[in-house]
Amino acid sequence: MPKHDYDLIVIGAGAGGLNASLEGEALGKNVLLVEKFRPGGECTWSGCIPSKALIQIADDIHITKKYTTLQVDTKKVMNKVRQLTQTSHEGESVEVLENEGINYLNGFATFVDNHTVEVNGEKITASNIIISTGSSALIPNISGLNTVDYLTNENIFQLEELPKSLIVLGGGAIGVELSQAMARLGVSVTLIEMADSILFREDNEAVDLLTNILKKEGIKIITGAKGTEVKNVNNRVELILDRGGNQEVVDAERILIALGRKANLENIKLEQIGIEKTDRNIIVNEYMQTNIPNIYAVGDIAGPYLFSHMGGAQGRTAVRHMYNPTKNSAMTKDYAWTTFTHPELARTGFTEKEAREKYGENIRIYKTNFSSSDRAVVDEKSHGLAKVICNSEGKIIGASILGERAGELLGEIQLLKLFDQPFYKLSEAIHPYPTYSEVLTSLSGDAKE
Repeated sequence: MPKHDYDLIVIGAGAGGLNASLEGEALGKNVLLVEKFRPGGECTWSGCIPSKALIQIADDIHITKKYTTLQVDTKKVMNKVRQLTQTSHEGESVEVLENEGINYLNGFATFVDNHTVEVNGEKITASNIIISTGSSALIPNISGLNTVDYLTNENIFQLEELPKSLIVLGGGAIGVELSQAMARLGVSVTLIEMADSILFREDNEAVDLLTNILKKEGIKIITGAKGTEVKNVNNRVELILDRGGNQEVVDAERILIALGRKANLENIKLEQIGIEKTDRNIIVNEYMQTNIPNIYAVGDIAGPYLFSHMGGAQGRTAVRHMYNPTKNSAMTKDYAWTTFTHPELARTGFTEKEAREKYGENIRIYKTNFSSSDRAVVDEKSHGLAKVICNSEGKIIGASILGERAGELLGEIQLLKLFDQPFYKLSEAIHPYPTYSEVLTSLSGDAKE
């Protein structure tokens, strides 16, 4: 085999690409990271980081309004979001990456062959290549949409100030999170979802409770409705809906499109090398390896779960298998995620409905309200529930937690699953009091019976 310029070329510096590059460097490999924009990817610049900054500011304001009247200056809010995003980026800047020993190149990479990419007119070779080009906002084919200046997660955080009213099209995680944050900042929000409920893939009971909380905060939620036409009427957005065969009209200053993501498959010349793919993603095995053995794909480009933490895990998995191909290096199927509403909705494994469909009545369900936690009561954050689903042996096969710090609480569930421990074991560990951990430890104690 001819000598290549690098051991590994990573295309895309989002979560998957960054983790793959750092893992490769840790293994002593000569790594080139190519990125068309800036390190950090969608998560840093238009996803996890700015949205969580906005959500936290909105939460602070929401709490403050309990005790005093408050006029929100959304120009200051949006400026603060951008400042916090920039501060977060400093930990993954070009300088930091280069200090770690990673070679960085700004440019757009296209494939020449399975060992060669072209960047800025230069052909560069490597023994192995990882594709981590991420995803973009999915834009629907709705008549008239191009007549309005619509928003997506990719430009909403660049607004100088927030609109007075907003239509949010899509009741998935992005749509729901931003709807609540915007409403808490004083925006009149109408949330539209085509399915019968928002967050329709999550546990029905938890979603029903969260829906009621959002409605009480002033969000108008319309489900079972499909957007069919957009009109620009006197510089306002008018959205025509088909709701069970009946036509409805909603309007607002702006519209946010939050209908999911589309993998960035175009323009990198995958057809040049015969990568197997679908319309939605590159096809990979459990090691994130494509049909071409020296080429891997990680993150949103591979899926199936489009989360930054999954992309990071996939990046590490790909590199470990690349240089130490053992069965133990396969990507875990033990996925987990959190929707960062207030309260949070965290999930791993099966919902109750999914568990019953697969196992029938041969499951055990442990459920409690957050009001069982003294800490939740004194914090006035007792609206929520925890539901843990176990198999007949008491091992966890799913959990949904709606409540304060649900994402952190789910970490304990994940550890039990990782080490194949029955749920009741959690109650044997001493936890500090008063903490939200009571929610799970009390449930775990029930599992002993």
